[in-house]
Amino acid sequence: MLRKTAFSLAFIAAAALHWTIAPASAEERFIVVQSTTSTANSGLLDAILPKFKDKTGIDVRVVAVGTGQAIKNATNGDGDVLFVHAKSAEEKFVADGWGVKRRDVMYNDFVIVGPKGDPAGIKGMDEATEALKKIAEAGAPFASRGDDSGTHKKELSLWKAADVDVAHASGDWYRETGSGMGATLNTAAGMGAYALTDRATWISFKNKSELAILAEGDDRLFNQYGVILVNPEKHAAVKADEGNAFIDWLTGPEGQQAIADYKLEGQQLFFPNADKATN
Repeated sequence: MLRKTAFSLAFIAAAALHWTIAPASAEERFIVVQSTTSTANSGLLDAILPKFKDKTGIDVRVVAVGTGQAIKNATNGDGDVLFVHAKSAEEKFVADGWGVKRRDVMYNDFVIVGPKGDPAGIKGMDEATEALKKIAEAGAPFASRGDDSGTHKKELSLWKAADVDVAHASGDWYRETGSGMGATLNTAAGMGAYALTDRATWISFKNKSELAILAEGDDRLFNQYGVILVNPEKHAAVKADEGNAFIDWLTGPEGQQAIADYKLEGQQLFFPNADKATN
């Protein structure tokens, strides 16, 4: 009887060990993607990632931060894939050996939003630098992300092209939030300020208040997104097979169609272009 009881206990213990190990093994089928706030806040990733998991069984865990921080995180090996929108910084990431080949994924554009009263008088303008000059000349409040994100990098390049020294204006009419796009738009809405935002975040943003799109359509406002595998030769923990599976899906027919199909309020937020060019 004692031997039978001992056997039963051993069997139960072995069964319990099996069931505790099995789920842990299954959970290993995931990757970490360092991405931007716009891909997350717009709802795009929530819409398309389940389709990838259904096809491959690979879960995607997203860290949504500004592009600059995402690149730093990926450089530190805190992720398998980088999916951001600052092409020159992405190319440097690859050139420095931290990433393996950059591929175009999709695009949209940036817009300049501001109070409907438009104290700087930029409504209807399609030259971004001229619109920013007028904002600076009027001393009208401008809310900047100030966080080294892709949007912030674009904004600074536009101020430079407009020959406006925003560092000198910091704390005056130029206000840096150090926050993501949604929080910066909330700040703009609260203080009646202008801001640069990607169109996808603007469409999905609920607290528009008295804000409206005032300047758009400049070629300088083009917003390209790219995807890169973090280099496994730099970080051995990188899941290269799973990461490449995600990149191939994202830039392949199914992923590109999923991106094209995602709409809010009847508007397409991102436009797939992986088949147009690769780097």
